[in-house]
This record gives sequence, C-alpha cells and structure tokens, in this order.
Amino acid sequence: MTNQGTGPDLADRIHGGWLGRIAGNMLGKPVEQGEVWTRERIDGYLRRAAALPLTDYLPEPADPRDGAVLRPEWRRCVRGRVDGSCRDDDVDYAILGLHLLETHGFGFSTEQVGDLWLLRLPYLQTFTAERAAYRNLAAGLKPPLTATYDNPYQEWIGALIRADVYGWTCPGDPSRAAGLARRDAVLSHTGNGVYGAMFAAALISAAFAAREVRDALEAGLAVVPASSRLARTVRRVMSLHASRLSWEETLSTVSAETAGLGWIHTVPNAAVLTAGLLYGEGDFTRTIALTVRGGLDTDSNGATAGSVAGVRTGAAAIPAQWSEPLRDTVRSAVFGFDGVRISALAERTLRLAASGP
Repeated sequence: MTNQGTGPDLADRIHGGWLGRIAGNMLGKPVEQGEVWTRERIDGYLRRAAALPLTDYLPEPADPRDGAVLRPEWRRCVRGRVDGSCRDDDVDYAILGLHLLETHGFGFSTEQVGDLWLLRLPYLQTFTAERAAYRNLAAGLKPPLTATYDNPYQEWIGALIRADVYGWTCPGDPSRAAGLARRDAVLSHTGNGVYGAMFAAALISAAFAAREVRDALEAGLAVVPASSRLARTVRRVMSLHASRLSWEETLSTVSAETAGLGWIHTVPNAAVLTAGLLYGEGDFTRTIALTVRGGLDTDSNGATAGSVAGVRTGAAAIPAQWSEPLRDTVRSAVFGFDGVRISALAERTLRLAASGP
C-alpha cells in the first residue's frame, strides 16, 4: 500500500478518524464494565428502552436498576445530553500521541514517550498497565523494565488504545504505522499487548487504502506473529464470519474460546472489534453499534471501531446524530489540550501525515 496523498480526501478521512474515535468512545462509555455489562445485559437495556436496533448514543435507562450500575459519567454520554466529548483515556492517548509526534517527530524514542507522560498526563488519569509503567518511570526505571516490573497488566488493552495516531499519520503504510506503535507500546506492555497496538495501527493505516474492511484486517494481521494468540483469535473471527455464522454466534464461540483472559485483555477485545468491523458491513452506525453491543471494554472497542469506520467513510459521511452533539470539542486531561477543537486536532494530524517519512 502507498500513501494516499494530501488532498481533501485525506483531510476528510483523518477528520473522520478523530470523530469516529470520539463518538465510538462516548457510545460505549456508560456500559464500560465488562463483568457487569455483558452482551445480554446491554441488549436487555436497549430493549427495555426501545432502542434496538441501536442507531444513536445510548438512551437513558428505562429501569432505575440499570442506571444504578452505569458508569458515573453516563448522564453526559446518553442521547439528548451529549454536549462535547467527556474526558476519557481512550481520547487522551490519541492527543498525547499527536503531541509526541509534533514534539519529537517520527524518530521518537520509547524514553521520550515516558517523559511526555510524566510532563503532560496526570497519574490518576492512568489505569492498569499505564499506571504501573508511570509508577515505574517515577521510580527511575527505564524501558523495557517499565513494562515488566510489578505489572500484571502487560497484555491488556492499554497499548492498543494508544495506536490510532500512528495509523492516521501513516495512511496506506501499515508497516510503518505498526513500527511506531510498537515503540510506544513497549513502555508499558509485552506480548499480545504490544501486538494489539501494532495490529490496530496497521489496521487504521490500511483503512485509508483498503477496498474492504477485511483487506484492512489482513494488513493488520500481517504485522504481528501469525502464531500469536491475538492473530489466531482475529483469524478465527474472520473465519466464522466467512462461514456465515451470525454475529451473536460468532461472539459466543470466540468468547468461550477466550474464557479466563478477563474483560480488559487485548485478545478477547480484538475479537469483539473484529466482529464489529466485519458484521458492520461498511456502515458507520452499524459498525460502532455492534462493537459496543459486543461488550467487554466497550468504550475502547467502540473508539477503535469508530476510528476505522471514520477513516473509511470520511467525516462528511458520518451521520449527524454522532458528530453534531460533539460540538467539535474535546475534554482532555492532557495538560494544555482541554477544550481543543476536534477539527484542529485533525488539521494538525494532517500536517504530520503530509510530511511523509
């Protein structure tokens, strides 16, 4: 694949990636607790609110018992109440990655990623592997020890959610995008945690050029070891989809095969993401809706699915019910970026993409 150029189409696609990531994140945020919000419970919630098929942000809960276990931020994420994006780490890391590339260029080091975390990211706005790595950085450890010392979350989803900006800035060059994502990921992750970041970056990069989403998934698989559990699980979902199994049957099958890994582990979440992209059939709304209905780390998966779908459709083709309530505004914990315009972030990302290798 080759770079897709720097004209209006590329600008619209990068803007679509940002909008899609933020909208997908907001859609999944209220039900982000995989041990509580199973697929069945999410669909029950939607059914009670007469919101199936899901075509907009989540409705307000029809049953007070549902509202009691939603995320505390739910009132700012449900339809009719969205007024700009809520702060979330899934968006913070995209912003931080953009700032990293603007500050240090594409030749950045893993150590520089860590330095920027300490300078720009509040410790209490980090979680799981990122918090362990942050603590290790503050204690004076250097990569790769920051990822391996006292860190039981090394293969969880955190590095994957940091990967979008490398795909957006390397349109049509998945191998380069994966290399950048790997350099970032090894600060906090190992094994499938790193592979997840590489897969996501390559997938998003390939989405700029791929004819079908399956082609983009193949490009994502091409940058990670074929024998890894991540690759085998993604390939399994693709095979089940090709065999014409339903979305529900596919997720049930793979859920049984990945049982025990936990709801924040990279591998089962990559399965939910892959299923959402394939069964979404190129439709932005259907893609993010199915991905979030798939459960597990709903806001992270919705964000990545939205990023891929947004790149493929472009910002202009994203339905208004998703983009207009965002008010072109991002709330962020990254120092110096709270209240920034989504369009401004897209323009800055375009400049990096246009600068080439």
